[in-house]
Amino acid sequence: MKLRDLYRKAVDIGISHDPRSRDELERVLEEEKEKSDKLDEADREFFDGDRLFNPYADTRILCGLPETEVNKVIAGIDMESAEVVLTHILNSAGGRKVDLIIAHHPEGYALARLHDVMRVQADLLANCGIAISAAEQLMERRIGEVERRLLAVNHNRTVDAARLLGIPMMCIHTPADNCVTHYLTNLFERERPDKLKDLMKLLRDIPEYKSAARLQAPPKIVSGSEHNSCGKIYVDMTGGTEGSKDIFEKLSASGVSTLVGMHISEEHLEKAKKANLNVVVAGHVSSDNLGLNILFDELEKVEPLEFISVSGFERFRRNELI
Repeated sequence: MKLRDLYRKAVDIGISHDPRSRDELERVLEEEKEKSDKLDEADREFFDGDRLFNPYADTRILCGLPETEVNKVIAGIDMESAEVVLTHILNSAGGRKVDLIIAHHPEGYALARLHDVMRVQADLLANCGIAISAAEQLMERRIGEVERRLLAVNHNRTVDAARLLGIPMMCIHTPADNCVTHYLTNLFERERPDKLKDLMKLLRDIPEYKSAARLQAPPKIVSGSEHNSCGKIYVDMTGGTEGSKDIFEKLSASGVSTLVGMHISEEHLEKAKKANLNVVVAGHVSSDNLGLNILFDELEKVEPLEFISVSGFERFRRNELI
C-alpha cells in the first residue's frame, strides 16, 4: 500500500479504538479547522495541515514521499539513529529492501507536540466519575510540565538521519496506545478478575506479556498483593505520557481500586499507595508491543506487509493465535 494510505489507516484505527466518543473527536477536528480558518498568511505556513484529519499530534509521516509503495517495513518501539543506520546496512546487503521505518515512540515534529495528546487523559478520568473540571485542571498543569521539558529536546536528530539515507520514516504512538487500552479494558470487563492474581494470569496469557516474562520483564504488582480484590479497574495506557501525580486520591474516591498501567514513577507510586490503590505495571515495551500488534493486524486487513522486528518489537498476529 502507499505510505499515505498506511498513515491514514493507522489514524482511522486509532480513532476507532479511542476512549472518547466519535462526536468528541469530531469536535476536536472542527476546532482545528476553526483555528486554521482564522490564521493570517504570516502564520499559515507554520500550521500543520494534518491536524485537520488527524487528532493525534504524536503520529506523523516524518520523512519520505506519501506516494511511496510500502511492502516491507522495519518496526520498533524506539527507532533512533542507530536503528536508521541498521536499516541502511540491511538495504545495502541486497535482497528486498525495507521501504519504511515505523517507530512507536514519536520523533521529529511528532515528538515536539507530544503534550497535545495528553488531553485525552482528562476524558478517561471523567469516564471514571471524576469531575471533568478537576481532571482538566490537573492535566493542564502536567501538560505544561511536559511541554516545557520537550523544549530542550533535539527533536529532529533521528529524522535527519533517515532523510539523509533516503529511508521513509513515520511514527505511530497514540493510535497504538488506544488499541492496547481498548483491548485490556474489554478483557477485564469480560473476564471480571476477582483477585489481583487472577488479573495477573490474564496478562501472562497474552503473548506479548508472556514473551516479556521470558526476558525477565513480566507484569508486576507494585502496590497491593496478589490476594487483594481487584474491584473497579482503571487501565491507564494512553494519552502521550504519565499524567498528573495528584489524581490518585480522586480515582480512589470515584470507586477505582486497581490501576493497570505501562509504567509508574516513584513519585506517582507513592501517591497511589497513599490513596490505597492497587497498582499493576503491565510493562512498557510489552504493552507498546501489544498495541502495535493490534493496530498492525487491522492494517494488514487492507494489505499484508513484511515485517522486520527490532528495538523491542516482536510481531504477533492475533489470527495466528486462534
